[in-house]
Amino acid sequence: MKKILCILLSLLLVLLNGCSSDTGNIRFGAAGVGGMYYTFANSFTGILSKENENYSYEVKNTAGSTANIRLLSNHYIDLAIAQADLIQDAYEGTGAFDGNICKDYSAIAGLYTEACQIVVRADSSIYSLDDLQGKHISIGASESGTERNAKEILAATGLTSRLVQTENYDYTQAANQLSNHEIDAFFCTAGTKTTIIEELAKECPIRLLSLNKTCLKKLMASSPSYIHYTIPANTYTGQDKEVTTIGVKSILLASDDLSEDTVNIITKALFEHNKDLQYATSLNLALNETSATKDITLPFHKGAASYYKEKKITVSTK
Repeated sequence: MKKILCILLSLLLVLLNGCSSDTGNIRFGAAGVGGMYYTFANSFTGILSKENENYSYEVKNTAGSTANIRLLSNHYIDLAIAQADLIQDAYEGTGAFDGNICKDYSAIAGLYTEACQIVVRADSSIYSLDDLQGKHISIGASESGTERNAKEILAATGLTSRLVQTENYDYTQAANQLSNHEIDAFFCTAGTKTTIIEELAKECPIRLLSLNKTCLKKLMASSPSYIHYTIPANTYTGQDKEVTTIGVKSILLASDDLSEDTVNIITKALFEHNKDLQYATSLNLALNETSATKDITLPFHKGAASYYKEKKITVSTK
């Protein structure tokens, strides 16, 4: 009889655990090497591994925001970072998702503002977006947030596919190609100070292009997720002028399959180790619970909501 009861209890535990993907290995979608998603993911998973030894964390290279959302929605990864504008598209099945609604994930926190950066060699004759006409440029990896932003910036400037030659290189490829004079410019939407851009700036002098007022106006009108953003002078080696561009918030996401307890632990670690993450990534991560929950329209994971409730902040889980 005792043996039968033990078997039944074991089966019950298996069924209960089957309601969650908390299998001990949590996969984090982190975009490509050289971008800030990758740097952040590796730093954060290192912290999480020390916080809870019951889980292991696996950082996965992906194409970027659009790919992260698809992978998260299809249960191939458990955590990811994505741009707010693309998350909105995914929930509505618009834009890059074009009728394909992607859900089954929720917000943990808004992290930092990503800047749309356009990099050229300082010894080039390119000083403005108009100077990109007839040039060979990288618009970011396919299915990345960079690709979406680059296409919108080019369209707002009137630079159609007949006027520019575009390639889908990741950040490392693009930096190497620019350094070797094989492309004329590359787009990179990432938190500043972006590692790959700084490393390139140490190798060869670079220039960042500003967006003109007309382009900025069109972009701001096209998406409520865009904000006016200034990259301060001296953010990168040799960059002696401030740069005017657009920014978009990055959001840390969790699969709805992750348990409430697991996401509560992840959320708590994010804020308790805010300074550690800032030092490890060079990002401006002045995180607090109020700023991390502001202007996020998608639902929050129940685990994140329970953490915020402890801090007297109410967020929607629906």
